[in-house]
Amino acid sequence: MRVSGDGALIALEGIDKTYDMGKAHQVKALVDLTMRVSPGDYIAIMGPSGSGKSTLMNIIGCLDTPTSGNYIFEGREISDCSEDELAHIRNIKIGFVFQVYNLLPRSPALANVELPLIYSGVPRDERKQRATETLTAVGMGERVKHKPSELSGGERQRVAIARALINKPSIILADEPTGNLDTKTSDEIMAIFDRLNEEGNTIIVVTHDPEIAEHTKRLVLLRDGQIQSDEVIKNRRNFS
Repeated sequence: MRVSGDGALIALEGIDKTYDMGKAHQVKALVDLTMRVSPGDYIAIMGPSGSGKSTLMNIIGCLDTPTSGNYIFEGREISDCSEDELAHIRNIKIGFVFQVYNLLPRSPALANVELPLIYSGVPRDERKQRATETLTAVGMGERVKHKPSELSGGERQRVAIARALINKPSIILADEPTGNLDTKTSDEIMAIFDRLNEEGNTIIVVTHDPEIAEHTKRLVLLRDGQIQSDEVIKNRRNFS
């Protein structure tokens, strides 16, 4: 089934997410949430603990499904997709960056970045070339043979960003991407996201840090599973 989504990259319509905790106890994580993400958006999602940030990111990333409502991704209703189609979207269309990096500890940076290409059936020589080029683009061209244990936290996150970029996804989802990093390293990582957005990449960042949010162009505040505000950031800091 094809639906319009008003030309948005992502359209969330009346999304509810309820978790059944047993003994007739239910938790409403998201309540009648409606949101649009346009190509080239650079969005920060903020809110207190329990506001629904992680649930929203999981639904956008096709890692979870809403209890009710419509999720339209590139004109396609997600509820109509098979498990194979959802796996394809997660691997090709969405790039994930997490706070804990999620790198394979025994594999060098190059192999970690190649992994999504293996799932996509890309030939070995092309995988290595693309992974090397992507690592170089995030400043890790000299560290391709190093394992995660041989890298700093900032370097590990650069590898994770390269892995998220390797399939040229439609959107990058970053969940607290600087949460384990010091201020200087956080600024370096966010500078990469800034540059990626200037190059046309669509990025959503979940963060608790207002200074990280200031890098973005739009701020969505969640509270009790609902959007409290959704505003353009008018006074962005100068990061050049």
